[in-house]
Amino acid sequence: MKPPIHDLSPVPGRGDNRTNRPGNANVAEVDRQIAELVDRSTHELRLAWRQSYGTGPPWGLSRDLLIRALTNQLQEQSYGGMSGALRRRLQSLSGASAKATMAVDPGVVLKPGTTLVRQWRGHTHTVRVHQDGFEHEGQRYRSLTAIAERITEAHWSGPRFFGLTKRARDLAGAKTGR
Repeated sequence: MKPPIHDLSPVPGRGDNRTNRPGNANVAEVDRQIAELVDRSTHELRLAWRQSYGTGPPWGLSRDLLIRALTNQLQEQSYGGMSGALRRRLQSLSGASAKATMAVDPGVVLKPGTTLVRQWRGHTHTVRVHQDGFEHEGQRYRSLTAIAERITEAHWSGPRFFGLTKRARDLAGAKTGR
């Protein structure tokens, strides 16, 4: 049996890269370890999976997918994984999708630093997107809806008010004759 690939455990302190910053990645070494995966038997790949994920691979998972998943783990450990923000976004989308509370299309995802501008009753409103919310007129908000309600003094969908939903874009296109 070949020596196990280095520790890919998701348990903190046991090889995981929770900071999402690249470790001391030696590209040649990572490439060598990935190439070795192809030469391993299916049984050895299953053992590596168990070491990496703490449980056996899903029943019926093909050899090819075992190799791909282990390769991904090696690369994440060496070069860094998903950002915390992306991980939270995917988690919220999967939860909402499982509950059937949203359509498959998540809509527009705003990056921090984006500026939204909206004219309302002769006044231009500017909103700046931050990592953990939004800023309007120097005040921080958790949602666009709270900002839209403050501006209009009525209940509005924030994404719709700022033209971020498909319906709002369609209406804007119809008004301009597109």
